Amino acid sequence: MNTASLQPLPEPLPASARRLGAAGLLPFAAGALLVWLVRDEEAHAFVAQALSVYAALIVSFLGGIHWGLAFRHAEPPTPLLVWGVVPSLVAWPAVLMPPWSGLVLHGVMLLACYAADRRLYPAQGVARWLTLRFRLSAVAALCCFVAAAGT
Repeated sequence: MNTASLQPLPEPLPASARRLGAAGLLPFAAGALLVWLVRDEEAHAFVAQALSVYAALIVSFLGGIHWGLAFRHAEPPTPLLVWGVVPSLVAWPAVLMPPWSGLVLHGVMLLACYAADRRLYPAQGVARWLTLRFRLSAVAALCCFVAAAGT
């Protein structure tokens, strides 16, 4: 008998989390599209920079989640605290880079954040969020890569 079949199914995520997560992708999709459509040099630079700044905010947010998880512990696990600051420390210089390279770094960090979450979320009892995190991270990273190619 397969013991995996005896495991309870995780509770579904709140619909509001799924909707808000999808809404958070709108600036990524709009930015990636506008980078390819906007021809005016000054406006193009603005759109690319705006997307880079938004990506940095999201990458930093993903790191901050780990500090929130650490706050639940009397003795926070060091990996949560360390990983909680790494995304911000990478996103900051990425914003200062030219968008064609900074957006690539943001895309890589979005994927790295997901990879870290795959390892750290189960131990914190929040593994049920991984499917949504994968979908959001994959689309956001793809938008960063597509936008970088258009700069």
